Amino acid sequence: MTQEKIDRINELARLAKARELTAEETAERNALRREYIDSVKASLVGQLDNTYIVDEKGNKTPLNKKKNKYLS
Repeated sequence: MTQEKIDRINELARLAKARELTAEETAERNALRREYIDSVKASLVGQLDNTYIVDEKGNKTPLNKKKNKYLS
């Protein structure tokens, strides 16, 4: 997600507070929000994939992967 898209989300949020958004603006806002949420989820999944638990003997074990309906 680019900074320009994040700025546009913020601009649409400010507009929504000032007045009602048009149908096109609402659709654009929803699409940008979905893209933002998907990018945050992908980043989180990537970070968790590279997270390990180290036991007292120094053995590294990757986290168990659980199916989560929110990260699908």
